[in-house]
Amino acid sequence: MSVNSPLEISRCLLAALSMKMFLYYEDRIPQDASVLVVSNHRSFMDAPILMTAMSRPIRFACHHYMGQVPVMREIVTGQLGCFPLAATEQRQQSFFQQSQILLQSKQVVGVFPEGTQPMVKYTLHNQVGKFQRGFAHLALRAAVPDLAVLPIAIASLEEVNTSAVPLKLLSLFDPTEALFNQPGWHPLVIYRRVAVLVGRPYWIKSQDHKKYQGKQARTVVAELTNHCHSEIATLLSKGCY
Repeated sequence: MSVNSPLEISRCLLAALSMKMFLYYEDRIPQDASVLVVSNHRSFMDAPILMTAMSRPIRFACHHYMGQVPVMREIVTGQLGCFPLAATEQRQQSFFQQSQILLQSKQVVGVFPEGTQPMVKYTLHNQVGKFQRGFAHLALRAAVPDLAVLPIAIASLEEVNTSAVPLKLLSLFDPTEALFNQPGWHPLVIYRRVAVLVGRPYWIKSQDHKKYQGKQARTVVAELTNHCHSEIATLLSKGCY
């Protein structure tokens, strides 16, 4: 697989779905640096959209079950270059180990800190859920120079909502995920028009690493998490019209 293959596949997918994308604040995208992309997440189209917006392949951490489902596994991991997280008891360690290796080689890593919730339950296009803080710990723990944490908002302007598969079917591939053990269907959001708004990057400095110890660690983790959440929420309010 060529280096640009995930980017080319992303562009072809969006073209096949006849989706129109509008990119704002492109000048905020760091060049020649390690980048950790943080974004809101409602659709299977989000990863291809972000790659197309940045014009670079992005290595996304994805849910464990995506590496277990036939066909999906080949597309998500084989073609788009995503790396599925390990089972529940090893998930955090797996995320840190794989992401640090990628960032150290100046690849772009992408995370959706809202977790699985917005993918199994329909959410409003102009809202963003609570962020899990794993990405902030990764950014502050990783021994990576010139690391930028880049919040990006995906704002749906026009979409079609339907259903994919019963949630209980997914529990066959990941019985440890409690969200799959409920009635209902996995929602499927297909964007027709979307705005991608790039937020202000948060550069990890040496003083941030120094703060990431003892009682100060919680404060700096909260600062980074809140920065990304606030940026995305603000941009969504601008982009969803």
